[in-house]
Amino acid sequence: MIYGYARVSTDGQSVAAQVAALKAGGAEKVFREVASGAKTDQAQLRRLLDTLAPGDVLTVTRLDRLARSTRDLLNTLANITAKDAGFRSLGDTWADTTTAHGRLMLTVLGGLAEFERELIRVRTGEGRERAKARGVKLGRKPKLTDHQRKEAIARRESGEETLAEIGRSYNVSGWTISRLAPSASGASPRIRKAPYLIELMSDDGRKHRMTLKLKSTLYRALKAMERTNQPEPLRAANGN
Repeated sequence: MIYGYARVSTDGQSVAAQVAALKAGGAEKVFREVASGAKTDQAQLRRLLDTLAPGDVLTVTRLDRLARSTRDLLNTLANITAKDAGFRSLGDTWADTTTAHGRLMLTVLGGLAEFERELIRVRTGEGRERAKARGVKLGRKPKLTDHQRKEAIARRESGEETLAEIGRSYNVSGWTISRLAPSASGASPRIRKAPYLIELMSDDGRKHRMTLKLKSTLYRALKAMERTNQPEPLRAANGN
């Protein structure tokens, strides 16, 4: 069966001329659509493609009625070919997959489109390398300036504040603060330790004191417990 597809961009236009030409070209049923060619979701075209059966032929008056770009055209033709159906443009006699000559021309068109995509990819890569050579930093802009990074690292290593508290002061998350490296080389943060004095009570009533060197992460956790007014099983060696 031969199907026709007629499309106009706005309601003020008429598909009557396209419908007449398609019926004169042998179309038994014509699908009409009012939609911009820039839209990827064209309901009537989708219905038509779903209707196609092996041996059917889809006809249009001109190629620009079916697609606005070479890539869209090739994608649509691939869908038609996958259903073992044919395609013919009345205004472009070379675009006819029902003939060997038309299939050859469309194959060449597909090769040119692939070549164009490869050129774009190569030019994009070359442009990126030139930008890097000029010192341009690609990617997302850092959330913190160099000064803020150094300041945040110093506050983190002091152990006086939690990661969340430091992050809130810079409008970032605590996870961002935890991943900051102390140098541009990306070295892992140095783990510092802070002294804590522990007082233990023995059975005979005597007190025993022990000073421990705690990792900064544990030190911050203990300081946070103190600020929440929970019972203080531990007391800092500096008397805070």
